[in-house]
Parts: sequence; C-alpha cells; structure tokens
Amino acid sequence: MSVGPGLESLVDQTISVITNDGRNIVGVLKGFDQATNIILDESHERVFSTKEGVQQLVLGLYIIRGDNISIVGELDADLDSSLDWSKMRAYPLKPVIH
Repeated sequence: MSVGPGLESLVDQTISVITNDGRNIVGVLKGFDQATNIILDESHERVFSTKEGVQQLVLGLYIIRGDNISIVGELDADLDSSLDWSKMRAYPLKPVIH
C-alpha cells in the first residue's frame, strides 16, 4: 500500500479525519507512516447531535490507526473559524460498513 504525496502535503496543516466508527476528529497533522497511522496535535473531536450544538471534546496529541480511518481532508481554517458550531445541528455519522 502506497500512501502517496497526498498526506505529505498536509503535514503541519489542520485536517479533519472521519473514522470508520463515525467520529470526526480535527487537528494538526504531525506525521504518518506507511500504514496511514496518523499523529494529530491540538486535536479535538466534534460530536454532532440533533438536539444541541456541536460539542468539541479536547483530545490534544492523538494517534489514529490507519485501519480506522475512513476519510482525511484538508480543513479551510477561515471557513471553519467563521462557523458557529454551538448552533449547528446534525445527525451523528453512522459507522462505515465494509
């Protein structure tokens, strides 16, 4: 399995990771390996709910196993900071079924 240049260009940038169990984790990509295990710094999990605003749980330095990653995406910092997450409502993501 080749990781390719995709993640290399995102090192030291804020990314969003969707895990196979439906979690949304945001943080600064600090490193990764050939199995796509990733290291995030200054990370937090965004917990979505239809009843209350998005909760942001502080995780700090965090490692995510590559086999638990569904999607990795670059985060637009300007757009992200302009959103009022406390007023957002959404259904939590369902786990990925292989």
